[in-house]
Amino acid sequence: MLRTRILFCAAVVALSFAGLAQAAAGPARQRLDAFATGLHSLKGRFTQTLTDASGHDAKGSSGTLALEAPREFRWDTLAPYKQTIVADGSRVWLYDPELEQVTVRVQSTEEAHSPLTVVTDLKQLDRDFEVTEQGERDGLTWLRMTSKAKDPQFDYADLGFDAQGLKRMVFRDQLGAVTDIRFSDWQRNVGLPPSTFNFTPPPGTDVIGDLPVITTQPLKD
Repeated sequence: MLRTRILFCAAVVALSFAGLAQAAAGPARQRLDAFATGLHSLKGRFTQTLTDASGHDAKGSSGTLALEAPREFRWDTLAPYKQTIVADGSRVWLYDPELEQVTVRVQSTEEAHSPLTVVTDLKQLDRDFEVTEQGERDGLTWLRMTSKAKDPQFDYADLGFDAQGLKRMVFRDQLGAVTDIRFSDWQRNVGLPPSTFNFTPPPGTDVIGDLPVITTQPLKD
């Protein structure tokens, strides 16, 4: 389940960009502000590369992502293997079709001291993160986000912007591994069908974790 954990961390951090408009003064913050203003839904594509602490590159992956305020997102890895992460506002579902397994967790637990909830809650940003300008490199303007949590999920996350918006995100986890995510084909405020953020485990799939409680109303005579 290592790649599941890596992908989930990447998905969580990647969604941090949309709520950082009050984070810091400077050109990166200004580009972030312009990108985030009026944003309520977003879809696009990503490519991702993981480099371990010893500097060895793992195989890259690619796929699509979708976001809708305040708490819903979907992250579909399409190559070289398939994997899906869906946050429906209540729970996060991690589906690995190769393993025929779904792991489900309460979403609030996943969000603790993470950038996810700052999508719509700038007060959490001011409380939980330090955000600083990182200048120019690789043709992008960079902003660094560092958690104030006692046990943060990552050392830092760097967000890279061009004139059109967020293009790249690089973060280092607590073990020293670095994930580099590049974004493309952004579509802003598109209509996303409700099914985008609903997940039903396929028949025969093993489901592990905190399933939602399904209640039924008693039949009336």
